[in-house]
Amino acid sequence: MMTAHVLRRKTFGAFTMDVMDDGVALILFDRPPVNAVSIDVYEAIGTITDHVAASEDIRAMVLAAPPGARAWCGGADLDDFDGIDVAGRKARYAFINAQLPRFYRLDRPVIAAISGAAIGIGMILAALCDMRIAAEDAAFACPEIDYGLVAGGAGLFAHVNMPEAKIREMLFSGARFTARELEPTGFFNYVLPTAEVLPRAMALARTIAGKSLPAIRARKIASARMEGMSWTEAYLDAQAFTAQLTVGSDGAEGVRAFLDHRTPHYDDR
Repeated sequence: MMTAHVLRRKTFGAFTMDVMDDGVALILFDRPPVNAVSIDVYEAIGTITDHVAASEDIRAMVLAAPPGARAWCGGADLDDFDGIDVAGRKARYAFINAQLPRFYRLDRPVIAAISGAAIGIGMILAALCDMRIAAEDAAFACPEIDYGLVAGGAGLFAHVNMPEAKIREMLFSGARFTARELEPTGFFNYVLPTAEVLPRAMALARTIAGKSLPAIRARKIASARMEGMSWTEAYLDAQAFTAQLTVGSDGAEGVRAFLDHRTPHYDDR
């Protein structure tokens, strides 16, 4: 089999994109120590979306973390929330809401090659991708409840047909599950040993990239329209709850406790 060669490399903040001569773009998310998502990461996602939409030589994408990374996406960067008020949180959400739906509707397929943990927004980012290939021991969780908050994009899991009972277990408990444990939910296309994740994702991307670009674009647009955007309403609704929770002491305490590496002490306010 002929080896693909890199046509060009471009950096978007914490992301590095290698565009191959076979039409596949490998995007590495590299923001040590745990690939936490800051507002700058959301901005980079929007910039990547614009770049790919304007490109004619990117036919399929693989979103991965570098080899040895501690997490595929370790969740939100809680430094962004320390001391934030309701207005600040709503402004942050307004910016995020201008980026993620566009990434979801991007007219090129995205394959998540998940070799490590996907926590909080990491699970949402994985769900926004068209296909997911995960390492069998990769951890998945929505821990926002442990910080006195609500998982903002939880409604998106309905879009990937994840069973509602399992979604609620994750949202209410904050518990971690391995990809192997979640495999029966249908969230993943493949669950594999870590060493096989990226090669399988790249092989799948190359298969897709071999198709007609207009057909690829049309299929992606049609899929997004068929699935609808009802998750957006749930996403915005949960965000409103979280913004309101910022007024109470528990939301601030959850973030502060995490940053202080201690157990939070809630007063249910």
